[in-house]
Formats: sequence, C-alpha cells, structure tokens
Amino acid sequence: MSNGSSLNEFLLLPFADTWELQLLHFSLFLAIYLAALLGNGLLITAVACDHRLHTPMYFFLLNLSLFDLGSISTTVPKSMANSLWNPRIISFLGCAAQVFLVVFLFGGEFSLLTVMAYDRYVAICRPLHYGTLLGSRACVKMATAAWASGFLNALLHTANTFSLPLCQGNMVEQFFCEIPQILKLSCSDSYLSEVRLLVISVSLVFGCFICIVMSYVQIFAAVLRIPSEQGQHKAFSMCIPHLAVVSLFVSTVMIAYLKPQSISSPALDLVVAVLYAVVPPALNPIIYSMRNKELKDAL
Repeated sequence: MSNGSSLNEFLLLPFADTWELQLLHFSLFLAIYLAALLGNGLLITAVACDHRLHTPMYFFLLNLSLFDLGSISTTVPKSMANSLWNPRIISFLGCAAQVFLVVFLFGGEFSLLTVMAYDRYVAICRPLHYGTLLGSRACVKMATAAWASGFLNALLHTANTFSLPLCQGNMVEQFFCEIPQILKLSCSDSYLSEVRLLVISVSLVFGCFICIVMSYVQIFAAVLRIPSEQGQHKAFSMCIPHLAVVSLFVSTVMIAYLKPQSISSPALDLVVAVLYAVVPPALNPIIYSMRNKELKDAL
C-alpha cells in the first residue's frame, strides 16, 4: 500500500484471543458503558429540569457530561462489537471519524475543565463579582469556546494525520484509532508535521494546566483565610469534585502519552487507553454527585 488513499481499512487490536476472555471484555465494557450512560444521562436531566441547578457551575457540568457521553460512545461500542463478532475491521473513513471525535471531545473537555476552574475561582475569591463575570452570556461564550477549540484542534490533527502516506501495514495497535498508532504506519518523514502539531497541542494543554493550578493556588489561599470551619468545609466541597476530575483526566492522559517508549507494549497501551478513554466518563458523574447535596436532591 503506497499511500493513505489506497488504504481502505484498518485492523484494530483485540483485547484477547480466546472467546471466553472476549466475552469477559464485552461484559466489563458493557457494564462501564451503561454506567456512563446512566450517570451522565441522569446528571444532564437533573440539571436541565431542575431550576435550582440553572447556575454557571451546573451549566458547565452539563457540558462536561455531554463531552463524556460523546467520548465513551466513540470508542467503546465498536470495541464491544469486535469482542462479540471479531470483525476487527474499521474503514478508512470510520477510523478518521474516530480520531476526529476522540481529539475533539477530549480536547474540548480539558478546555471546559479549565473554564470550570475559573468558575470556582470567581465563586470563592471574587464572590461579589460572580454575577457580573459569569452571567448567562459569558457562560455560553466560554462553553462555546471550549467546543470550538476542541473542534479546530481535531480538524487540524485529523486532516494532517490522514494526509500522510501509510505503508507500514494496516494494523492499529489499539482498540480504537489513535493518532500515535496511526503515525507508526507512516512511511514518510512528513509525519514530523504531525509531531509539530502535537507539540503545539501539548503546549496549549500545559497552558490550561497552569491556569488550573494557579486558580487552585488562589482558591486554597482564600479558603484558608475563611474564619469559620463550616465555611471552609463548604468551599472545599465545591472544589474537591472538580479537582478530582481534573486529576483523573490529567494523570491518565499523561500516563498514556508521556510514558517511556522502553516500557511500551501493546498490552500496556491497551490498559492505559482504558484508563483515560473509558474510566473517566463513567466516574465523573459519581465524583460530582457524591459530595453535592443539591445534585443529590435533584436526582
């Protein structure tokens, strides 16, 4: 196969070779997927239907659940189908669509988590200006910016990745189409342009991470100055779920993309991909509802 245009399909990596283990993989993924659908679906319904939750924090939380539903629906159903019927085949256009959606949804989600950190900062450090800085128009603009940034980032990466000549076979060593695995199939030095795009994206992600860290440094400094223990507890309860979601997202993505190549293997890559692509969308609704009385009452 001389170039990407003559490559009509890819083969995805299976989780197991035996039918029993494939059935186990299907059952586990089905349970996680249903939990994600139920948790995020209930959260979206509660925020949309309960007027008490029509605030900036819950508006952003609704958008986060939409990102989570989209991301887990992009990767998990195809993998479950592979376990049951073992086709392993995904078309060229299907693979490109999967890459686009994964980059779009995860990139947009991290942008949204940055916006949510700003929301917590304003709520705790500048409460008197909360209504002004985070009015309905401002919230819609920030959420739109998060979706738009993910879309543009995904468009650039997908177009650049699938314009490369691919002649190293069609075996993708992952259970979904992922840019690093597609780049391994390239037979041209032009993949360096995609590496440059990845460096730019990592820089932007690092910038968002710095913004989140700076927000929480100021938040914790402000919380520790609150005289009452009850006030401190309430402030921490507002921040801990978001901080837990950010930590889960950042740590799993860092393990996936920054682990040394010397310890990389198909089996390890599969496990790490599950940690960042499958587990967080199912856990996020649980994390946010555990310490949130308003959300529990609405549910």
